Amino acid sequence: MLWELRVRDLGVIDDVTVELGPGMTALTGETGAGKTLVVHAISLLLGGRADPAMVRSGADEALVEGRFAGPGGPGGADEVVLARAVAPGRSRAWIDGRMVPIGVLAERAAALVELHGQHQHRALVSVAAQRQALDQAGGIDTRPLVEARRRQHLLEEEGAALGGDASARARQADLLGYQIAEIEGAAVVAGEDATLEAEEERLSSASAVRAAAGAARHALAGSGSDTEGDVSSALAAVSALVAPHGALEAIDARVRSVQAEVADLAAELRSIEEGWEDDPERLAEVRARRQLLVELCRKYGPTPEDVLGFLEGARRELAELQGRERRAGEIDQELAAARHQVADRAAAVAAARRAAAPRLAAAVEETLRSLALPAARFTVHVGDDDPGDDVVFGFGANPGEPVLPLARVASGGELSRTMLALRLALTTHPDVLVFDEVDTGVGGQAALAVGAALARLAVTSQVLVVTHLPQVAAFADRQLAVSKGDDGGRTRSTVATLDPDGRVVELARMLSGSPDSDAARRHARELLASSGRAAPGA
Repeated sequence: MLWELRVRDLGVIDDVTVELGPGMTALTGETGAGKTLVVHAISLLLGGRADPAMVRSGADEALVEGRFAGPGGPGGADEVVLARAVAPGRSRAWIDGRMVPIGVLAERAAALVELHGQHQHRALVSVAAQRQALDQAGGIDTRPLVEARRRQHLLEEEGAALGGDASARARQADLLGYQIAEIEGAAVVAGEDATLEAEEERLSSASAVRAAAGAARHALAGSGSDTEGDVSSALAAVSALVAPHGALEAIDARVRSVQAEVADLAAELRSIEEGWEDDPERLAEVRARRQLLVELCRKYGPTPEDVLGFLEGARRELAELQGRERRAGEIDQELAAARHQVADRAAAVAAARRAAAPRLAAAVEETLRSLALPAARFTVHVGDDDPGDDVVFGFGANPGEPVLPLARVASGGELSRTMLALRLALTTHPDVLVFDEVDTGVGGQAALAVGAALARLAVTSQVLVVTHLPQVAAFADRQLAVSKGDDGGRTRSTVATLDPDGRVVELARMLSGSPDSDAARRHARELLASSGRAAPGA
């Protein structure tokens, strides 16, 4: 609800603060007094076009501020203050004192205020707004369709996230299967490259090793008949020389230890000499195995350990790919079911919209007839494609004229009354509704009908109406009078909240042009009484 509106340096308005309240408020005054400037101020809060020419002469900028809050009034947690400043070459906006882009201000204000009038912000003229209005009027629940579409979208996203198409996944699975089979078939063992290298070295040099072992053995033990230079014999001679001397007992022990080591060396050399044989077949196997490892390491890693690591990774990737393939098959089935469900629910929504469209059109037309548009035609067109999202409201004011989309209706008064009729046909409304020119071309009984319609709307929304008709103003819960005067050589407008007596005087002026006319005042009191806003006696 708009509780307070401040306008400063806008046109002929110097500095005006208007306090509002729930229900219906009528803004009245002489032609040119500045009533439309108040509407223009609200339009600025809605992000409307800022014309620097509207800045009051001598002022740096024009400023509009609106204080919005819930039914409890300002000061609560739901209070929000919107502001807009207009100056030559620039326009600024604030929400709760924080500067924001104009678009952000417009979006925030659009959730609070709906304004109807010539060349002003227009609600319910977009396809989206009209579709929402039709759904509201027909009690159409689109949530099942939204949920079905969301489910389809999630499945499509999940399918895309699996990566590639089915053929690409099949090719990748075949490649991984080949790589796994190749490594598993080779039965790679960690560290075997070093073992094979040593075995190849031994097999390829067996003859030379045997010869070297035999020569070394002969050098240690001699030939058996010639002991000159025999290491074992030399050591035995040394032991014989030192053994008799107790002082050389330690030396003798060391010589005997060396004798034992030499004997062991000779035995081991004999084993090598007699035991090592050439094995060409095994040598060929070892060399072939080493070449296989070289090829595997070239493909999958520099070492057998890296090849085994690649194998584990390939196994995991193949398992994941196979899981994705299974999930892709499941998604294909689920997606087919989801699309079928979307189609079914879209058809149900479309059918409901097509059924609700003529009922809404008839209700609006009936209200328009009471608002001085007896020949008006109102249509609701629903597109042929399910779910009928292409909703267009059409309006024709007079016989013989074409029915045009609401966005192309030129007359501000006709559009305002159409919007009033639409709002009455709907069950929920914006918090604040502003009507300008709603009574253009209306008089007599029709004017009373417009006032009564606005009053009905004000039961659930705050309604602000700019009017020149006393029949409309009489239905308001409060009345603001805009007046213009000369203050020290400068023209300025003021806005006053009228008390019951003041309302009688203002209504009398609107009725006859003479606020002091007794007959006009009696008529004013009759209007207030008939509207349920009775004023005190004369």
